[in-house]
This record gives sequence, C-alpha cells and structure tokens, in this order.
Amino acid sequence: MGLELFDLHGKVALVTGASRGLGQGMAVALAEAGADIAGLDRTPDCDETCALVEALGRHFLNLSVDLLAASAADLRGCVQQVVDGLGRLDILVNNAGIIRRTPAMDFSEEDWNAVMDINLRAAFFLTQAAARVMREQGGGKVINVASMLSFQGGILVPSYTASKSGIAGLTRALANEWAGYNINVNAIAPGYMATDNTAPLRADAARSESILGRIPAGRWGTPADLKGIVILLASEAGAYMNGAIVPVDGGWLAR
Repeated sequence: MGLELFDLHGKVALVTGASRGLGQGMAVALAEAGADIAGLDRTPDCDETCALVEALGRHFLNLSVDLLAASAADLRGCVQQVVDGLGRLDILVNNAGIIRRTPAMDFSEEDWNAVMDINLRAAFFLTQAAARVMREQGGGKVINVASMLSFQGGILVPSYTASKSGIAGLTRALANEWAGYNINVNAIAPGYMATDNTAPLRADAARSESILGRIPAGRWGTPADLKGIVILLASEAGAYMNGAIVPVDGGWLAR
C-alpha cells in the first residue's frame, strides 16, 4: 500500500459551488490527485477554476445551475450532463451553501426556505441522482460539507444550523443504506474558514477576536486546509469510512 491509494486518475468528480472558496479548493485538490472535474455553480463564470484544473492536465465541465430553483428532475439532468460530458461520475462533493443571519424571532419564511432549499433539499436530490449512477458503476464516493453548526447551535443562524444538522443526519442515513452498493457517504465539517460566508464575522473585530481566541491553531482556516481530507474521502484510502462527520477546525471542537 502507498500513494496509489490516493490516486484518482480515471475518476470524475462533480463539485458544487466550485467557482471560488472551499469548492474551488476541493475541485483543484481532486484534479491534483488525477480526477476530471465537473464544476456546478449558479454563476456561469467558472473560468478561474476551469483554468486551474486544465493547467493540471485534467478535463473541466462547467454546469451553470441555480440550486435554489432547480427541481429534482433538473438535478437528475445535471448528473446526466456529467456522464454524457465526462463519461462517468465517481465522486460528488456537495459544497454549495448559503447562510442568512437574523435573530430567530425575526427570521423570515423566505430566508428559511432559501437556506433549506440550497443546503439540504438540493443536496439530497443531487446525491440521489448521483448515487443511481454510482450504483450502476459499482460504487462511488459522496462527500457532504457539514459545519461546526452540525454539532453546535450557533448565533443568529437558525436555518443554517438546521440545514447543517440535517446534512450530518442525512450523511449517516445514506451511508447506512448505500454502503452495500460500495458507495461511501461521509462529510467534512469545516471550522471557521476565511470565505464569503464568514466575511461578516471577520469584519466584526470583537466577534473575530472571540472566535480566534477559541481556535487552538490561532487562525482562520483556508481552502487549502481541506485538500487532504477531500482526497482521503474521495479515494480508496477512505474505503472503510462510512457515515463519518470529520471536523477540520483547527481544534475548535476540542476546546
């Protein structure tokens, strides 16, 4: 056994929210390990991720999809586009997500539905469609992106906490059902990362200081911090991992 366990040559990965941030970082990491990439994002401009992937000698397929509006049938169509364009589908990374910050007593139905639709509903139906393909191929890997709020309550983010708690539960439920098909379903729970979602927190000096004070690593995470774990979960190195929610948090949960 050796580095070949982490080799993804000949594999195809679909990564949602691939145009920037954590999604871009994970897409590039999978390409570095040898996978061809389908990047799904609501923006039609995924040029930077495309260039980074193609510079590694891998193929890139751009899918412009608004997950808020996409139906289950639309998401089945996305999976078929990947199979038609790149020949197969071996890895799905459900990374796309949004957050809305408002006190729970004032939280609107519109914001609740938007967060739950993108973070949970779309993730489930895209996973369902991908798993049907993976089952026919003899197996595959599903990697959900959970959160520290899959474990904790958070502040001012009731729908985000509900959706990410749901992702953790869904990861376990699907792992139970699909392990027998050689489909591994696991999740990464990033800690406090320097992304668009955390920009308001980082801009609030007091809040940022309190967060950093609890992180043993003493810094915000970056997309590069997820490279190792996404390759592990996408490769044969993680073949006996099923239903795991893996924190990558600089030690936040250990405090």
